[in-house]
Amino acid sequence: MDNYKSLIWPQGIVIALVGLCGIFGIGLIWPINPKASEAQTKQTINLKDIAAKAETQQRIEKLKATLLTSWQQEAKTKGISYPVPSQFLGASIEQAQLSPDQKVIALSFDDGPWPQSTTKVLDILKKENIKATFFQIGQNLKNYPDLAKRVVAEGHILGNHTWHHWYHHLNPQAAAFEIESTTNLIYQTTGVKTNLFRPPGGIMSNGVYDYAKNKKYATIMWSSDSVDYSRPSVSRLIHNVMREAKPGGIVLMHDGGGDRSHTVEALPQIISNFRKQGYRFVTIPELLEMQDKFQNLTTAKKQSQEKDKNATTATKQ
Repeated sequence: MDNYKSLIWPQGIVIALVGLCGIFGIGLIWPINPKASEAQTKQTINLKDIAAKAETQQRIEKLKATLLTSWQQEAKTKGISYPVPSQFLGASIEQAQLSPDQKVIALSFDDGPWPQSTTKVLDILKKENIKATFFQIGQNLKNYPDLAKRVVAEGHILGNHTWHHWYHHLNPQAAAFEIESTTNLIYQTTGVKTNLFRPPGGIMSNGVYDYAKNKKYATIMWSSDSVDYSRPSVSRLIHNVMREAKPGGIVLMHDGGGDRSHTVEALPQIISNFRKQGYRFVTIPELLEMQDKFQNLTTAKKQSQEKDKNATTATKQ
């Protein structure tokens, strides 16, 4: 019996052992390095933040896509048309006739839409808060419709640059196809009803200009040629643009039709040079509207002066 009792441990010793085991167990579970635990907690929070931001960005992109689709549908229903004064419909314009103090210039880009270069040109114009005019080729528009949609969505102007960009002589039926197919696709893709036309290469003797003139398109030429289609150096390209620049001028550049990396590289400096000279940028419809107003004011002023002159003559008599 005494031997049996000696095998029974005192109650205090048992409690102490249980406590030690509990402490040891907690030690195994609890992190040894509190800083490591804090880092893990922060990492978890950061992952949650990143996931939340990604989800928010996805929602924003979906909303933008929905708004763009809605805008395009509304544009197709109503039809976006550019206000061009009637005196320019069926006429050809190289530059606007303005007073010397109206230092405005219109940037225009031909031969798009084109992957990479059109996007880069649009990025630069958006950063600089400038609206330009894009004369697009029908078959390129067919291949890259989303680029044309972006051009219009960002407030730029679309013009017709024929379907194939052919230089050779076209009979009336072929000329009609070149122009009307492009105009129709511009409308179907973007909702824009354009009445602006630019003949490929500026050629006005191969049939397309005659058709455009008869259909009352405003044929837009240019007063300042970058000659970027021949891929001059960036400095030469800038010089080509600036040497003939004048108030009311129209600058010809290209965002498509080939390697336009030099144009993209030169564009920010061209913009900077114009701004240093006090110019601001307008679209071609805005330019034509300015000329129309200037001519109306000039005519009204002349009529008023003539009226005053006649009144003075009558008084003297």
